[in-house]
Amino acid sequence: MRILLVLGILALGLLQPCFSQPMMPAAAIDVNQLGFYPDAPKYAVINRPAAKDVFFIVTVGPSTTSWSEHVDTVFFGRLGPVLSSANSSLSTRIADFSGLHRPGIYRVVIPGFQNSYPFVIGSGVFSPLTSAALKGYYYQRSAMALTAPYADKWARPAGHSDVQVLVHASAADAARPEGTVISATGGWYDAGDYNKYIVNSGITMGTLLDAYEDFPGYFDTLHANIPPPAGVTQGVIPDILDEALYNLRWMLLMQDPADGGVYHKCTNAAFDGMVMPGVTKAPRYVVQKGTAATLDFAAVTAQAARIFRRFGAALPGLADSCEHAAVHAWQWAQKYPDSVYDQDALNKRYKPAITTGAYGDRSFNDERYWAASELLITTGDASSYVATVRAYYGISISLPSWAYVAMMGDFSLLRHASALPADLRGVIDTVKQGLLIKANDYVKKLAGTAFHTVMGESKSDFVWGGNSIAGNEGMFLINAWLQTRDPAYLDAALTNLYYLLGQNATGYCFVTGFGSHSPMHPHHRPSVADGIAAPVPGLLVGGTNPGRQDRQTYAYTEAETAYLDNDQAYASNEIAINWNAPLVYLAGALEALQYTAGYAQPGQTAPAAQPAPPARRLRPCRIP
Repeated sequence: MRILLVLGILALGLLQPCFSQPMMPAAAIDVNQLGFYPDAPKYAVINRPAAKDVFFIVTVGPSTTSWSEHVDTVFFGRLGPVLSSANSSLSTRIADFSGLHRPGIYRVVIPGFQNSYPFVIGSGVFSPLTSAALKGYYYQRSAMALTAPYADKWARPAGHSDVQVLVHASAADAARPEGTVISATGGWYDAGDYNKYIVNSGITMGTLLDAYEDFPGYFDTLHANIPPPAGVTQGVIPDILDEALYNLRWMLLMQDPADGGVYHKCTNAAFDGMVMPGVTKAPRYVVQKGTAATLDFAAVTAQAARIFRRFGAALPGLADSCEHAAVHAWQWAQKYPDSVYDQDALNKRYKPAITTGAYGDRSFNDERYWAASELLITTGDASSYVATVRAYYGISISLPSWAYVAMMGDFSLLRHASALPADLRGVIDTVKQGLLIKANDYVKKLAGTAFHTVMGESKSDFVWGGNSIAGNEGMFLINAWLQTRDPAYLDAALTNLYYLLGQNATGYCFVTGFGSHSPMHPHHRPSVADGIAAPVPGLLVGGTNPGRQDRQTYAYTEAETAYLDNDQAYASNEIAINWNAPLVYLAGALEALQYTAGYAQPGQTAPAAQPAPPARRLRPCRIP
């Protein structure tokens, strides 16, 4: 069978024309495959030379019978000028149909090309996406059985209970010598693997908690069909906080109660194979306490303390426990300001060697700044934290990432500016100015980009997990909008969501289970091993990555085309908790703001889309 498959591939290859330039994806019309708000900007991108400079938007009815050639043309426009991409050998033209406002289901049609994937126009178009992206965390839960009422066909037994985790030699001290058994149960699997990392949980939790703090009204009512915490009535805790709480409780177990330090990760010595969670029974360890992990923990628990205080009746004592844990962690980090988790060095000293994700970080000023900002806001203790905020504010206006979290402190200081000491006004003004300078740079470059999106304004956007950059740029721009109410920032943020949903050089909607053409084979152990054809839904894959560190064979290798939907292509097709978080923020923020921003009016819902047969050519159109 394998030989026949190879021969078939070779035969197909012989039928392909030769190109002097790298081969490009086959789809000619790249469009956001979910939909658009009625009064928001709307674009499709044409990545091939077109015989005519016109395009049409045609209706697609809510029943399968209306997918015929007999359709209504509702909009006509002319393609924009040719734009050469800075990230591949593609040239594009933009089809701008912002003037179409009527709710419905549509396609883009261009003579000579296969029609675009269908999309809707209507209010609330990204709410199912937000819900599914949030529920992606439920499918990542460790130590909990996922049951059918919530997990549907992806139900599975609990994996990795982690109630008997060993203290690794690198983490041993007098109170907890090597081999001490502790509990580190719960939490989320980090990515396509089954380990749990404090540093990456830090940026993930901070982003989800930011989403709630910025848009509590929307997230109070967003339902993702996840079970409530034990002993809490369904609906008392918003689903976004319910999900965050599941990981927060694991994080609290990762703190050594004796000294406040936080273990870097809970892990196998080596990665599990491509099996379901809990199949393997390898020992699990907590490893060295580190400054990065401890400060990330301090920031998250400080932010959680002020958020969960509102839910004290349902979760008595939680807010106080979080605040105490945050202060204790801060004190440890003050005592050990430069404890680097250097996995290679540790493996030369201690056994067993640990070869899972390192999340190594050697610079901690950004973590200090974030933690001090959150602790200042939560505790009001200026004497303990203002000096650190003053020392490190403005160190760099850079997108949040697991390795660089200073912007998380900026977001929180701006959000709570009115409650901060008056003598920090200058700090706040400087932070705001830096945010807006970078946001203006994003907006200024947008019009000249080949795919009309902020994502890809620099080739450095296309790296391992680059889709999280698209999400974080969107989050950044929404924060600029929150400071100014300038619609240009929100319009720019929209383009990055469009990118993730199909307006990109690959033609993929990068979220599993969404759109007409989305990843079917993510590097995600449950999706590979569960025997179900469809992958776990709501997960954002990493996206194009010309580095191709997985050493798989990619058909396309340029910066914005180097993507492979293969479960071994972890450099472009893995999933990760820190990539889903800005997707939740971006999609949820746009849903929360759609009416305020004038993108939609209540009641402008589109008809429900039905499963569609493949796109087909229309009869030739009469060109005006």
